[in-house]
Amino acid sequence: MVAVDGPRADPAPLRVGLSTTCSYPESTTAAFEIAARLGYDGVEVLVWTDPVSQDGAALRRLVEHFAVPVLSVHAPTLLLTQRTWGRGDPWGKLERSAELAASLNAGTVVVHPPFRWQREYASGFVAGVQRLEERTGVVLAVENMFPWRARGREVVAYAPGWDPTGVGYRHLTLDYSHAATSGQDCLQLTRAFGERLAHVHLCDGSGSVKDEHLVPGEGSQPVAAALAELVRSGFGGTVVAEVNTRRARGRAAREELLARTLEFARTHLAPAPVPR
Repeated sequence: MVAVDGPRADPAPLRVGLSTTCSYPESTTAAFEIAARLGYDGVEVLVWTDPVSQDGAALRRLVEHFAVPVLSVHAPTLLLTQRTWGRGDPWGKLERSAELAASLNAGTVVVHPPFRWQREYASGFVAGVQRLEERTGVVLAVENMFPWRARGREVVAYAPGWDPTGVGYRHLTLDYSHAATSGQDCLQLTRAFGERLAHVHLCDGSGSVKDEHLVPGEGSQPVAAALAELVRSGFGGTVVAEVNTRRARGRAAREELLARTLEFARTHLAPAPVPR
């Protein structure tokens, strides 16, 4: 008897999350509300001055109330969040971020490379990140950054540098706006990062020296092709919208931008149907 295969299931679509930065200047709580209303699959929590973003119990209450999981945590490693959880001890902040992620069943922590002036932290960063991953079971995905420019000159701000491609990190985050600001191509970076790519910040950029975080499709990056490449390559991480809505005039305008971002993601992350 010849076996007859049953119907083949189409591959599951990639999850699309919403960064809590997308609700700024509204609160972390507002991001959960927006994510739930628009149909995002979860949120990425940026740990910053909002007390809720630092409180695992408060975040768990939001998860339960809005039925929206935390997919990832962004460590307070931005220049503007340097005083969150104290002014010093960057390793302590990474550890707390990993512990927070683990307590929320979020498998990824996004972290920026060290600043040049954080010499001790920077000197052991690559090996230290690996040890922390092994100890906590949480992926620490180091994000691509961009050169700082002042008066036409490039300022060396990160150590060993803003481009993590040739550094020995196990896991990477690819931010499409940062790619634009650095003069790179997000599709080429997707391929260069390869299996180390663990996390994506979905946005766009025009190539300005300013980090823009535009709605995807409104800049010059090949965002649609990069998302299609994720599907083609079997990417198993999470895509998180990180779009700047600060100039939106009110909640309705903010949600319109984020609804467009989600629609773009769903369209270009749709897996090809399995032949039957």
